Amino acid sequence: MDGPLTIGVVSPGAMGAALGRAWQSAGARVVATVAGRSGRTATLARGLELLPDLASVVSTSDVVVSVVPPGDARTVMAAIVDAASTAGVSPVVADLNAVSPATVRSLADVAQAAGLVFVDGAISGGPPQPGGDTMLYLAGEQASVLDELAADGLRTHIVGTQVGSASAVKMCTASVYKGTTALWVQALQTAHAHGVLDVVLADLAEEFPAAAATAGRRIAVATSKSGRFVAEMEQIAATQEGAGVGPELFLGMAAVYARLASTPLAGLSPEQARDLTDLAEVLSRLREPRQPRQPRQPRQPR
Repeated sequence: MDGPLTIGVVSPGAMGAALGRAWQSAGARVVATVAGRSGRTATLARGLELLPDLASVVSTSDVVVSVVPPGDARTVMAAIVDAASTAGVSPVVADLNAVSPATVRSLADVAQAAGLVFVDGAISGGPPQPGGDTMLYLAGEQASVLDELAADGLRTHIVGTQVGSASAVKMCTASVYKGTTALWVQALQTAHAHGVLDVVLADLAEEFPAAAATAGRRIAVATSKSGRFVAEMEQIAATQEGAGVGPELFLGMAAVYARLASTPLAGLSPEQARDLTDLAEVLSRLREPRQPRQPRQPRQPR
């Protein structure tokens, strides 16, 4: 290959754009498109090379990575495959979404049926930034293509050659991280309703001081992302059911995040939610009904 590796990011939201900048720092050329996306996405994509549309991104890239809400993973994969077929190109396609091993294997089938090499990926941690510690787990025969692009704030780890292994890691780690947040929401909302929030928080702070100190911001940020977390909890439930341990716990977690998604706080961006630190205020706002809106439709890449 002549010149630097070109990576196409679909799409450059908070996570995708940060990954793109990390790969740029490792020497890759990173392209993306914000066609049809919000002004927030355009702002988040700062520093990336922006192209007119998805077709341009796919036709230009050596590797196309999908970084979207889990409920959009199938739609986006189909769009990437269609764009590659139309352009007559064969990029490596990496799915980095929070989906079950069974789902990622079905995505691999779609890509491979079109003659594309598929990489299974999973992100652990927040958007990478210099000095941070985000982990990218990878699996597949060509996983080394991204493993070689570790950067400041972004570590990589190849789990194996079997597609589904990286996603299995994500489903297990996310069950603890996001499941724990849902438990804190349920416990603290209940304590608030009974007028014993201060006592409960003081008790929990003895065992979990850091989590108790940041509970307001953590719950607010999780609520701002709760709409996409519903599908992720369902994917975790499916993964656990497939492992023979039962789906019921994370079907319940999906219901928790669906409830949070119905509150006004869910309408905030994560950046806005990070400014909310007062736990009592956050919990009070979770009891307010959100104005009804039209059901969300899967994002159609352009």
